[in-house]
Amino acid sequence: MKFNPGMGGNMNKMLKEAKKVQERIVQMQAELEQREIEASAGGGAVTVKVNGKQELISIKISPEAVDPDDVEMLEDLVVAAVNEGIRQSQDMVSTEMSKITGGLNIPGL
Repeated sequence: MKFNPGMGGNMNKMLKEAKKVQERIVQMQAELEQREIEASAGGGAVTVKVNGKQELISIKISPEAVDPDDVEMLEDLVVAAVNEGIRQSQDMVSTEMSKITGGLNIPGL
């Protein structure tokens, strides 16, 4: 194989671009951690807030949703609201990261 000195310049350029993308990803991840998604179930009977790290921040339960004779329904509403909040948070992160990565599938993001 013949040594091609021009190839090193392209490699350096690629490495610099990769470093820039990595820095933008780290910055975006920090920004997304501060964003909050609000989701609800049961027509607003249960409302949750989830951040960009898919962490549950708060749950609000309407007093009308509390029926001692139907605790199962309230449990189902909480599960549905939390799952929807997490799904929306994941979608938000995916959308924002694809803006940086140009749609590349980068493991761990």
